[in-house]
Formats: sequence, C-alpha cells, structure tokens
Amino acid sequence: MVKKSLCGLSAEEIFSLIGPSGFTLSHAVSISNSIYKKSTGEISQITKIPKKLKEELASDTYIGIFIPVASEVSIDKTVKYLFRTETGKEFETVYIPDNKRNTICVSTQSGCRMGCQFCVTARYGFRGNLSAGEIINQIISIPDAEKVTHVVFMGMGEPLDNLENVLKACEIITAGWGLAISPRNVTVSTVGITPGIEKFLQSSDCNLTLSLHSPFIEDRKRVVPIEKQYPVLKILEIMKNFPVKKKRRLSLAYVMIKDLNDTDSHIERLKILLNGSKIRVNLLPYHSVRNDPNTSSSVERMQYFKHNLIVSGISASIRKSRGIDISAACGLLGTGLK
Repeated sequence: MVKKSLCGLSAEEIFSLIGPSGFTLSHAVSISNSIYKKSTGEISQITKIPKKLKEELASDTYIGIFIPVASEVSIDKTVKYLFRTETGKEFETVYIPDNKRNTICVSTQSGCRMGCQFCVTARYGFRGNLSAGEIINQIISIPDAEKVTHVVFMGMGEPLDNLENVLKACEIITAGWGLAISPRNVTVSTVGITPGIEKFLQSSDCNLTLSLHSPFIEDRKRVVPIEKQYPVLKILEIMKNFPVKKKRRLSLAYVMIKDLNDTDSHIERLKILLNGSKIRVNLLPYHSVRNDPNTSSSVERMQYFKHNLIVSGISASIRKSRGIDISAACGLLGTGLK
C-alpha cells in the first residue's frame, strides 16, 4: 500500500482519515498544527494526540516534509534552495530576509510551459506540477521557516496553470490550523490565464499580481505567448471590476527593459488602461542573462516612470532586486538546472 502524505492536507481532510476510528476534529487540528506550525518531521513527535492515533497514522501515512538538496547564499543574504522530489522533479525556492519582513518565494511547477521570452525558467521546459504538499514544503522545511511573514507565488511555474494545488496551498497558508499567515501577506503572480484568474479571485482572499510586460498588445504577444489565447485587456477589465475586499491588493508587475517598454508612449498607454482603477503597478528591473542584448531601464528612467504614474493617480512602486548574484532574482530561477 502506498502511504499518503499528511503535508498538503487540510485539517478536515485529516479528520476524514482518522474520524472513522473514533478520533476527533480536535485531534486533526493538533496534527495539522504540528506539521504546519512546528514543521514536525515524524508522526511519533506529534504532540497532543493519543499513542493509538500515532500508531494508526504511521501505518498508512507519513508527514511528507523533505529538506532542500542544496542552497546558495547571496551577498545580500537572500538564500536560494534547490528541492528534488522522490520522482526527480527539481525546483527552486527563494528566501528573502528584510528586517521584519521575511518573504518566501515558492515555485508551483518544475519548469514552466508558458514560454515567455525573457524568462529563464521557460527555457528549462515543463517537468510537472507540484502538489499542494510540495508547495507548502518549500515554506516549512527551510531553516528560517518560523521567521516567514510573507509568501509570494513567484518562483518557477505559472500558478494558475496548477490552480487547484495553488488554491489548496493558499488555504493551508492562511488557515488558523495551518500557517496562519494573513491573506494580505500572500501574493499569487500570473502571466494571465483568464478562467484561472476568475476562479482565483472568487475562491481566495490572497493578493493577485498580473505580469504585463507591455500595454501594447502586439508587443505583449511577442513576449508572452498566452496573450494570444487569453487577451490581457479582458483580464484587466475583470481585475478593475472585481469588488476587492479591504487590504486585498490587485497589481501589475512591470519588468522594465531599456527602449522596449519604458518609453513615454508606454506610460501614456498604461495610464489609459488603468484609469479609474485601484490596480497598483510594481516596477521591476530586468535581469539579463548571458548573450542577452537587452538591459534593464536605468534607475532614473524607472523613477521617471513611477512619478508619471503616481501624478496621474495610479499607485506605483519600484521593487528592489534581491539575489542577483546567485540567479535568485525575478525571471532567473532554473538558470543552473538541466
């Protein structure tokens, strides 16, 4: 019999396993708390449950936490971890410490099949979806697990191409019986899969970020192939019209590339697209790789871009790059994988 991983299950699902034997939902919550809050690695170490329950669990389940196989530390203290599943899927995770805000950037797939032109992960190809347990494992298995305050789904893979597992992971991250992190501290990033965006907005209270690249459709089609199937203009309308709860954030990620998407015409087009909306714009520097003729917009140009958006009534900020020296920054995950 193949044993079932407890990591990745909700408290209700754990209860469905143990309830028929007379154990309670309270026992199930104790199990989930031990796994998600304490990173308990062995069933025998779970507290507040009877010995008989531990024995029953050990017969057909296992915790399911596995540690990284390698790690690299950046000069700025960012840490990149490499994970490998039992079936051989590899994926990377990034831990970003920053005073009181400690962010974990998780992957949702091994590789990616979106094919975005400027993304290193796309060149690695698609090796498979990650389960909810494999997503959660990236948070609870690292040495600094207890320090994590924010979770971003911005690692390898397209989260909405693995929507069910991402929604399950978000539930575990935000639930009281899980990691108990506020939904406003959890952000899912997507290049734009319309049905997935609609379901995510309706099913989760976590933040959503759309990677835009360019407000001009033909430009976006050349870089983001999914644009041909799911037009970004429709996605923006959905985001603009969705009734957002207080403190929930919908935003655009805009990676700035010199002379390609940082001109005055791009600013003016963005203003038109976002006029009257509460969508925030996060400006990010572009990270070039070997033999790449493209470079990032200058700091001055990014500040100019930000200023023009803000004075037009659009909330905007510039995100600082972290972990560039270890290929842990945006768009670089998978650089060393084969």
